Amino acid sequence: MLNRRAGCALAIGELKRTLGLEIYQPDREREVLLHVRGVNPGPLDADAIARLFERIIDEARRLERIAQRGSARDGDGGEDA
Repeated sequence: MLNRRAGCALAIGELKRTLGLEIYQPDREREVLLHVRGVNPGPLDADAIARLFERIIDEARRLERIAQRGSARDGDGGEDA
């Protein structure tokens, strides 16, 4: 599921490049974190779920930056500056 989500992040990065949108969208990220906290059935508590999703969002942002540079399918693998 994480790899499918990563594939979506690559597509979103390409779309954002086409539309001239910013990768970092703090309001949207806040919405996602509030949502996952609210629908969390446990046993992980809301803070744990938020931390996990913050990391997932960080990685998705990294992939979006790769897509915007045009190397989305190259498997860049390196650290993003």
